Amino acid sequence: MTERLEKLGITQLNDMQQEAHEAILHGQQDVVVLSPTGTGKTLAYLLPLVEMLDANQREPQALVIVPGRELAMQSDRVMRDMGSPLRSAACYGGRTAMEEHRRLKDVQPQVIFGTPGRLNDHLDKGNINPYGIRYLVIDEFDKCLEMGFHDEMARLLKKLPGIRRRILLSATDAEQIPDFVALGRTVRIDYLNENEQVNERVTAYVVKSPVKDKLETLRELLLTLGDEQSVVFLSFRDAVERVGDYLRREGFGVSVFHGGMEQKQREDALYKFANGSANIFVSTDLGSRGLDIPDIQNIIHYHLPLHEQELVHRVGRTARWDKLGSTFFIQGPEEQLPDFVEANIKEYPLPSLSREGSGVSLPRNATIYIGKGKKDKISKGDIVGFLCKKGGLEPADIGRIDVMDRYAYAAISRPKLEQVLRLTKGEKIKGLKTVIEPVK
Repeated sequence: MTERLEKLGITQLNDMQQEAHEAILHGQQDVVVLSPTGTGKTLAYLLPLVEMLDANQREPQALVIVPGRELAMQSDRVMRDMGSPLRSAACYGGRTAMEEHRRLKDVQPQVIFGTPGRLNDHLDKGNINPYGIRYLVIDEFDKCLEMGFHDEMARLLKKLPGIRRRILLSATDAEQIPDFVALGRTVRIDYLNENEQVNERVTAYVVKSPVKDKLETLRELLLTLGDEQSVVFLSFRDAVERVGDYLRREGFGVSVFHGGMEQKQREDALYKFANGSANIFVSTDLGSRGLDIPDIQNIIHYHLPLHEQELVHRVGRTARWDKLGSTFFIQGPEEQLPDFVEANIKEYPLPSLSREGSGVSLPRNATIYIGKGKKDKISKGDIVGFLCKKGGLEPADIGRIDVMDRYAYAAISRPKLEQVLRLTKGEKIKGLKTVIEPVK
């Protein structure tokens, strides 16, 4: 286990992870883990799970159900980054089931991460053999078991006759776990503080907007935050687009994120923010769950949360692990903070910022798209070598690199973007012609 933690850059497990590791690896009971967002629940179940599975088997042995594609992709990436001999695959909507079927045949994963609807589709078509699956994990189980997923989940679990143990994880407790989950004797690991909506490492502020339209107040707030990584939460997709367009016109480095976007657009937006190519992430509450971005300093509620769970998940994006963070409630002249907000809130006075005298802090990086990936035998090392040799960069100019099957993303120093595009135009990577272009 120590070697896997080193590959992930982690020195030791926290108390919740240690307790979950012991209960899953050395116990025989079902396990329910309740712990705040940002405490590492994915590792809490993956580390013991990889020790329990057989890397020599070709059939799936564990199924991990998640509510959305981003969490499926992210969990699959963590599994691969651990350096385990086990194989994994992610299944989710937004791409063809046939493409995933081919990948399942090629990879022969022992662990499958997936959303309920897509997993049902593969099981119905015989693309996933259910009979060897012994372990069922439901991550974000409060979301997966909501009424919107209820029927899908009930159908899915009926197709898994060989389940021996169930592991459920969430940052908030569900009022009731449906009978169809069929929990047996259960170990409950509860690290939720019911009296703590906002982590003690998060400072809460209210920002008063003098007018109903809060755009100018948001702009002034972001100017005071400089180049810090900030997430702006709104309740509606069209509002996300409106605020994103406004901030771009004002010169900010912005990613927008909501459920109405194409999968590729959402992936691009997420990568840009995660690798420092955008420092403002404007999102619906879709972005409040399952996104593991460790260095978010600020959570801004442009639209006030409607429910306590929304508040918990939004604020859980900052102060992850042992870091500090801030959360800002932008309050219009006719608005009141919801009764369920119990944090100690300070007023955040905005300085008078003239448009002429206030400069926007641009993000430190830019993201480039490289049109070759794993299937072309391209590695992270190949990309670093290419960007240094052909693009004139130093290793310090290169940030996060993500290599997919057919393409890759790389974060590079923003001031060097034009240089890289100019110098790499028409150049080959490992003898292959490829497209190099900025992700906008």
